[in-house]
Amino acid sequence: MISYPELSPIALQIGPLPIRWYSLAYLIGILGGWWLIGNLNKRLATPLLSKQAFEDIPVWVIAGIILGGRLGYVLFYKPDYYLSNPIEILQVWQGGMSFHGGLLGVIVAAWLFARKFKVNFLALTDLFAVVSPIGLFFGRIANFINGELYGRITYNSPFAMLFPGGGDQPRHPSQLYEAGLEGAVLFIILIFAAFYTKILGRTGTMSGLFLIGYASARSVCELFREPDSFITFLPNLITMGQLLSLPMLAVGLYLVFVHARKNTNN
Repeated sequence: MISYPELSPIALQIGPLPIRWYSLAYLIGILGGWWLIGNLNKRLATPLLSKQAFEDIPVWVIAGIILGGRLGYVLFYKPDYYLSNPIEILQVWQGGMSFHGGLLGVIVAAWLFARKFKVNFLALTDLFAVVSPIGLFFGRIANFINGELYGRITYNSPFAMLFPGGGDQPRHPSQLYEAGLEGAVLFIILIFAAFYTKILGRTGTMSGLFLIGYASARSVCELFREPDSFITFLPNLITMGQLLSLPMLAVGLYLVFVHARKNTNN
């Protein structure tokens, strides 16, 4: 087995204020994505975003991530619990965020943003799609540092580790698998498509590629990730992460193979 590096979830302490790795992951993902969106916007034949629109992006994205991520966790994972304890819905610092909920939150924020600044909604989500794996990568690294969302028990993986809270059985470091597939690999694919092909000019195609890539990567990684113990209503053949990824895959396939074809024909 590989020794688990027991790192503190607190990256640094500024007086009484603890700065957690998870907070830094969000910060790096949002700021890094914002910077890259600015570069992609300049590469477009006709820039999509005005100076004012570009400057406002972080506020909209942060609101979408936090509200969508929290409500998604509440509705998708523990609806009965939070129905009985509604005040805890507001206690975000206690943990509990859903990527799929955060995605829906950002989509809603992007739609409202597009209406306000009068830009094409799918052209905007294409830019968001390219940069999203940055946050996914650092978010999963933070999960690993926190020793949470670890993998299933394994006795034959060379990467097996003993996680705090995971008992005395070796487990897959599934957070690192997700950081690799959902983050690094997907980012490389989308960056290549954005900079070395004409896909970015085919409205909706980049969004579709992201949805297909994430849904596929997440579904594979779920095979190694320990399922949530409090979810008992699903059959053993599928996890909540895989179930929520199915609509993403369907929409992604539609955007790539149907919507893009309509645009080409027109």
